[in-house]
Amino acid sequence: MLLLLNFFRCPTRVIDEYHANTVVAPADGTIVVIEEVMENDFFHEKRLQVSIFMTIFNAHINWVPCDGKVTHFSYQKGRFLAAYLPKSSTENERTSIIIERKNGDQILVRQIAGAMAKRIVTYLKEGQECSINQQLGFIKFGSRVDLYLPLHTKIDVNLGDSVRGNKTLIAQFMDQIS
Repeated sequence: MLLLLNFFRCPTRVIDEYHANTVVAPADGTIVVIEEVMENDFFHEKRLQVSIFMTIFNAHINWVPCDGKVTHFSYQKGRFLAAYLPKSSTENERTSIIIERKNGDQILVRQIAGAMAKRIVTYLKEGQECSINQQLGFIKFGSRVDLYLPLHTKIDVNLGDSVRGNKTLIAQFMDQIS
């Protein structure tokens, strides 16, 4: 019972100071992927993929990673492979959310169900303005969140790092770094 209560907790987290170039962790968990990949579902170009694996011990609430506008939302049925596996990004049940920044850069946030996860909840809607400190959704039980960032993004985490949703700086868009 305590494990279940721990899992469904929804901590209130607010970043008081951040910049327009900031990308924060959309979830609690461990960084399991940082690599350049060909993203073929939406962008059809190379992107930097950063993936966060959530165990049953992490809070599974998800946060908006950067300020912008939701330009796309879709849901894809799929398998329920272990979320730490690389092919879970393309084969598992998932939602895909594209957020467009004011400068036109777009990032893809993908909520991925894991072996035990059977439900993904997304609060954002297409056309909606969104910002850091706003909740994006919730994934029930073990799962993963992938970010697909432009190649000109500076990654500020390493493989194996533990991150906290809406607290840990994941990356910075290079267009705003001084």
